[in-house]
Amino acid sequence: MTRSAALPASGFGAFVARARAAGVLVVQPRMGMADPLRMREGLLATRGADAVTVGTITLDSYTRTGDLAAARRALAEGVGLNGYPIATHPADTTRAVLRGIADPRFPVQVRHGSAAPEHIVRALLAAGLDATEGGPVSYCLPYSRTPLREAVEDWRRSCELLAATRELGAAPHLETFGGCLMGQLCPPSLLIAVSVLEALFFRQHGLRDLSLSYAQQADPRQDEEALTVLGRLAAELLPDVDHHLVLYAYMGVFPRSPGGARLLLEDAARLAVRAGAARLIVKTTAEAHRIPTVEENVRALEAAAAAAAHEHARLARSGAPGPYGPGLQAVATGSDDTVRAGTGLVGTSPVGRTDGTGLVGTSPVGRTDGTGLVGTSPVGRTAGTDPVRTGLVGTGHGPQVVDTGIEAEARALIGAVLDLDADIGRALVRAFAAGYLDVPYCLHPDNAGRARSSLTPDGRLHWSNTGSMPLAGLADGGPRPPILGSAGLLSALSHVQRTYDARAAARPAAETFDGAAPVPIRTPAAPPRTTSMPRRELGLTTP
Repeated sequence: MTRSAALPASGFGAFVARARAAGVLVVQPRMGMADPLRMREGLLATRGADAVTVGTITLDSYTRTGDLAAARRALAEGVGLNGYPIATHPADTTRAVLRGIADPRFPVQVRHGSAAPEHIVRALLAAGLDATEGGPVSYCLPYSRTPLREAVEDWRRSCELLAATRELGAAPHLETFGGCLMGQLCPPSLLIAVSVLEALFFRQHGLRDLSLSYAQQADPRQDEEALTVLGRLAAELLPDVDHHLVLYAYMGVFPRSPGGARLLLEDAARLAVRAGAARLIVKTTAEAHRIPTVEENVRALEAAAAAAAHEHARLARSGAPGPYGPGLQAVATGSDDTVRAGTGLVGTSPVGRTDGTGLVGTSPVGRTDGTGLVGTSPVGRTAGTDPVRTGLVGTGHGPQVVDTGIEAEARALIGAVLDLDADIGRALVRAFAAGYLDVPYCLHPDNAGRARSSLTPDGRLHWSNTGSMPLAGLADGGPRPPILGSAGLLSALSHVQRTYDARAAARPAAETFDGAAPVPIRTPAAPPRTTSMPRRELGLTTP
């Protein structure tokens, strides 16, 4: 997780690192309200949830697109917004929202979705915040028609603004959104490659505290392999940067039934634990129908935390090394199972090994020369040899994950981009122009639009057409039959919804957590807890 055995001292990343060292998954909502009082209430409820949480301020669409005049009109006329207009409310108002809530025990992140976030970064810094997310690719291609070259320049300035606060003693944190892209139907290797490349871009522009994202897809085994590969590549390429993995609960068409939505969220929490993610961003049972309430968000946070705790305990009972290394062990504490740190391995690399055990890839993914990454021969390949394929992808915790070629593909994509230019921003622009990166079904003018994906009946994502991407022959089985027609596309998009709704319908109502005892769900009328036991165990993160 970190660049050294010592945990970082302060900031958003430090809080997550401490939770991870304690063996607890941090859970986080997506939540944003235009009214400052409601926003404050939402943060208070998140802080009071029975889980280790961080807060979220999600911004409105006008602010995301830079239409601040429209945001001002909406506030003046009392028109509802779909998020918090941080660049329109005075900085003092946002400080009042955060006062007495945001602190080292409860860091708050701004989530926005902007291809050009400089005005947002200025606003959040003015309000005393320093954690946000996004990326020059992942918030440009899927969500805007901003030219990629302009997005890269805006993100460069935004990164440098954030990084400049380090001189003032801050520890600004930036999370890639590259692990999501279109939300679904994007094979994992491209998600990994964009997430890593965005992290390298952030690093090149001064950030030293990052998180790398990956969005839950349709097959847990494929997702576990993908997260394992992402952790390994991050450890290799960002050795001088504090970082952790963050998993997004499924970002596509959500189950319509509460039971199906709950099962999908629980699977996301279990996946996060098994694959070494330190943070999970949740979805609620209302996702298929409307914007969730604060109470629904709190229930989702607590359900995810409970599922994660049970997965920790299950791994411990099985005798497998803990998800964060063999120094962790499960400890029963009353009605909850929590995991606490043992000795020796706290603060070490989160996922995978690079110690020559024979279970991991051995070829470098680029090299560092003190000024940033320099492109090399295609990443993951040693000159004159085949891509690294060992048959297994070691996780360092629990069963080995079968290597299906995700790592070889991700290395090939990253290497092809890094070979284009030592400036990662320019390399990204050139890579999309050449089709070396190509997001399936993305209509942005700077996307080549030749790549297509395929979904097998069991939910695994494959390439059906790789366009100009350097992926020929790397994946098991080669290209698969394409998704045909609008009916085929709609069927693929609703695969997860159908699967989980069917699972919920077939599951006994009282059963949860694979046969474990049911976990009580707090109802909206239940009094909120003001301080959770797990948070007290973490202690202060700054002097």
